[in-house]
Order: sequence, then C-alpha cells, then structure tokens
Amino acid sequence: MVGDTLHGRKVAVLATDGFEQVELTRPVEALKAAGAQVEVIAPKAGRIQGYNHHDKGDSVTVDRDLAHADAGSYDAIVLPGGVMNPDALRLESRAVDFVRAFAEAGKPIAAICHGPWTLINAEAVEGRRMTSWPSLKADLRNAGAEWVDEEVVVDRGLVTSRKPDDLPAFCAKMIEAFAEGRR
Repeated sequence: MVGDTLHGRKVAVLATDGFEQVELTRPVEALKAAGAQVEVIAPKAGRIQGYNHHDKGDSVTVDRDLAHADAGSYDAIVLPGGVMNPDALRLESRAVDFVRAFAEAGKPIAAICHGPWTLINAEAVEGRRMTSWPSLKADLRNAGAEWVDEEVVVDRGLVTSRKPDDLPAFCAKMIEAFAEGRR
C-alpha cells in the first residue's frame, strides 16, 4: 500500500461528530501512503469529534464543509463508522445526496462498521453483496442488500467491512478498488 498506487486520485472521507476514530484515521493513513490526496468532509467546518467506542477520542480537522464539496471533484469516498456518525449523516440530506452522487457515477465507495447506514439512505445497496457491523444486518437486507458476515466484501467497487479488527483487510481492498476506479 506504499507508493504512488493512488497518485493523482482525490478521495473524500465523509464524517461528522461521533465517528469511530480508528475507522477514519487508518484509512486516511493508508490512502495517503498510497499517494492519494485525501479530504475530510463534514456538514460543518472546523473540527469533528472522534470516539474510541464509547469514550471520546481525538478531534479531526475538517478540510471542507459539505456545503462547499462537489462529489464530481473526487474519485472515491470513504464512510467511517461509529454509531453516532452515520446515524447523523443519514438524516442530513446534503450528505445523503453527496453519497448518492458517488454511487450513481459508479465511483468506488468504502464503508466500514455502521458506515453503510448512509448508503441505505442514498439508495445505494439494493442488489449488492455487503457486510457491516452485525446490527445493520436487517437494515441492509430490508434495503435489498445481500448481507454476509465476512472480514471484507468487495462488490463492483463497493468495499465493506464489519469492525476495527477488519481494518488491515479493509484498507488493502479499499486501495485496490480505488486504484481500479469507476465500475
């Protein structure tokens, strides 16, 4: 994952307060190590608060607020988990529209843990094989996805994983999918 595999690629990481810290920081580190330009996008400017499960973690600087982000400017998107983060994002119409734009354009998407909640609201899971945190199993199936309990699943440019323990496999498959580009 080191080098220039993703040189020239611009990746959005969509998150808000309540993201699972390691599910944002590790993918960002992996993407940068592969040569990608990465921007953290959030509904608000400034900083967003991370969590280590139930405990407050570090805050992260927002590179661009959602009001000034254009999905057409990015090659791929990462959706970190944490319960509060995607639950808040899926109620934010601008965030849902942003994610939907990636799905409709066939751009690669990587979502971990609870991150697929936003994909459900963006109507981007029907007919897809996916995994997630186990509590999303019924939600994803009800939205038309085939849910499986696997470390990482790749389906036509959509990379999903269950939890922080899956991050090594998630990051590796994310880099591969982002290098392949549009489906």
